[in-house]
Parts: sequence; structure tokens; C-alpha cells
Amino acid sequence: MPSIAVIGAQWGDEGKGKITDYEAGRADLVVRYQGGSNAGHTIMVGEEVFALHILPSGIVREGVINVIGNGVIVDMISLGREIADVESRGRSVDGLRISDRANIILNWHRLLDGAEERLRGKKGVGTTGKGIGPCYSDKIARSGIRMGDLLDPELLEERLDTIMPMKLKTMEMLDVRLAQSREELLEELLSYGKMYGKYITDTSVLINDALDNGKNVLFEGAQGTMLDIDHGTYPFVTSSNCVAGAICTGAGVGPKRVDEVMGVLKAYTTRVGAGPFPTELNDATGELLQKVGGEFGVTTGRARRCGWLDLLIVEHAARLNGLTQFAVTKLDVMNDIKRIKVAVAYDIDGKRVEHFPGNFRMLERAVPIYEELDGWKGWKPEETMEIVRGGYDALPKEMREYLGYIEKRSKVPAKIISIGKGREETIRR
Repeated sequence: MPSIAVIGAQWGDEGKGKITDYEAGRADLVVRYQGGSNAGHTIMVGEEVFALHILPSGIVREGVINVIGNGVIVDMISLGREIADVESRGRSVDGLRISDRANIILNWHRLLDGAEERLRGKKGVGTTGKGIGPCYSDKIARSGIRMGDLLDPELLEERLDTIMPMKLKTMEMLDVRLAQSREELLEELLSYGKMYGKYITDTSVLINDALDNGKNVLFEGAQGTMLDIDHGTYPFVTSSNCVAGAICTGAGVGPKRVDEVMGVLKAYTTRVGAGPFPTELNDATGELLQKVGGEFGVTTGRARRCGWLDLLIVEHAARLNGLTQFAVTKLDVMNDIKRIKVAVAYDIDGKRVEHFPGNFRMLERAVPIYEELDGWKGWKPEETMEIVRGGYDALPKEMREYLGYIEKRSKVPAKIISIGKGREETIRR
């Protein structure tokens, strides 16, 4: 495992946190390279549950260096809260490193995020309201403040004097008010520099040195392929690139430095918030998947919409990311469903469409064309580890046929099979 990327192959919430934690057992570095506190990665270690948003998912592993790369938007409040939670459970964050080039979220980003979504009215895009979009906008507009700026008081003052008047004028137009003076904001930012200065470094050098020295590096994606700003269901997407190509810009490495790309694929499909969802189930099966799968967002708490697996999305993700393997999760949630449907194409205005379209209006009119497979009989919770010990061949025959069907259609092998929430409830092929 010289280097491997863990990428969401659907609309996020595929179980990347668990899979990253599982793979982190073999890693020396875990690197977040995009997104921010709008991500939600859940990790179960025994009876302990960690809900992470900004910290990399290797943070609960001893001896692992956890890197927040330059492509990540850093929410200092969320960062402080998560560090305190991890440390309160007797775990160390000494291995944390934060890129000096990572942009940070300020209070005006949160205010502007909420104001802009309100102005969209019924056409809202389902933002988490955490300031991610406005912060990325400022980054591109060269009006951002970066982690390294917190360590240089003179530079920080200069940046604030340039940026703050523009932001106050924008907020005035949107009828929102910043309850902070320039002096209060400066003091707050300088205090963050003192608190987190020991973690701030040039993480590109750190990562490349580790790879040069034969260390195992795991690149952890946030959100999912279908939320990518370019390749997702625009405009109902996030504000960053979630595909594997973002590793290069978001971590500061060349494309030849990524050896394997693992797509995390939920055995069915879910989506949070607004946007088209062709295989959505507004029936008893959809309710069953939501209930048994605990389909509620880690970040927002919103209920996830549930539906059958969509192979157009799977093939879209495989192509965009250059996937070399799948980790398939939540297969146990589908236990005892007698017949399982899989979308293999869409009927759009009477035409058969076999590739995921970029026009969301077309997606709203898409009627899935399904193929059906036999479901499998479930097992008792106490039998899960017996199945894990038995390996892949101990899985129900129909489950293995379902996995084989996905592999054949996508041309991507399923190397990791998750049949429970816990770290150990996982089979490696």
C-alpha cells in the first residue's frame, strides 16, 4: 500500500469514514485534500463512536500522521471542538499537520452562506450553511485568509484591511451584520495562530518526503463523486472537486504519486438535500433502507433519501476517478429484501440513455430501467463475526452474485466488503 485514495462513488455518505479508518491500519499518513466541515465521517472503534468533520479519519489510529491539505477549507471552531473531543477520550492529536496554504472560514462566510441560500428561496441548493461555498469563492477571488497568515501578525493585519471593507459592503447589500469589529476579529485569528501554530507546516513537502521514503499514504476524499463541482449534479453540488484528480492540487502531489484509487460504494443509493435522484424510493422499501441503515446526515442531521443502486452513477464514478477497486458498504442493510433492483439505463423522453447526463432537467425526467436480482437471507447480529472469519465465501450466495454483477458491469473489482458498522465487521478479498 504505497499510496491509495479513498473516494466516494455516489452522493457522499457511502461509509468513507469507516473504510478510511480500516485502511488507516496500514497507513503512515492519512491526508484530507478537499472539502471542509460540511463532511461527516463516522468511525466506530469497539463501542466508541467518533463523528468527524474536519479531522482526517486516521486520527483515532496511534502512530498515524494526519494531514489537512491545502485544498481543505478549515473551520477553526469545528477543528477546536473535534480536537477537544478526541483528546477527552485519551487519544493524542500530536500527529496532526495542517497546510500553511489552507484557507480558513470566517464568520462572514457563514453569514453570507445563509443569506445567499435564503435569496434562492425554493431554488436552494441545500447548502449546509457552514460557509464552505463563500470561503471557496474568496479563495478563487484571492480574497481569502490562509493558515500561514495566522503566524504573521503584520501580514494578517494587511490582509484584513484589504478584505474586510469589501465583505462589510457585501453583507450590507444582503442585509446581514457582522457582530465583530476589526480588532476583535484580528485578536481571534491571532489566538488561533498561537493555539494551532505547532501543527501548521508545508504539508506538500511532508507528503512527498513520506512517499519518497516508501511510507504508506492514504488520501481521504470527502463528499462524493456526484457532488463534485464539475462532474456532479450541478448546481446541487458541493463547492470543491471530490474526484481523484483533486488529490494533486489539494495535497500538492503529482498524478503519478497515487497508486490505487478505491471507490466507496454503498450497496444502495442515498442522497441528502435537494437535487435529482432517479432511483429514489418513496415507498416502504425506501423507508426500510432509511430506518435499518440509520440514514441521517452526520453533519446536518437531515434524513437521507434512499433508492436502488444506480449503475449509471457507478460507471460514471469509475470512469472519472480511474477506480482500481471498490469497497462495498452496508450490504447488511439489504438483508431479507426478496428482490433487488438495479438501474442499468434511463428512459428520458422515450430514448434509452446509458450514460449519466449533465443536464439536471433531463435527470428530473429520467425513468430508471431496472434489472432484478434475487435478494439474500439475513443473519443474526451475533453471527456477523463468524461470517467475517469465514471470508468472502461465507457470504450468502445471492450477495456474492450481487457483488459479481456490480463488478461485471463496472469492470471494477470489489476488494473490501463491509457487513456492519464496526471496524472489524469487514472482509478484505
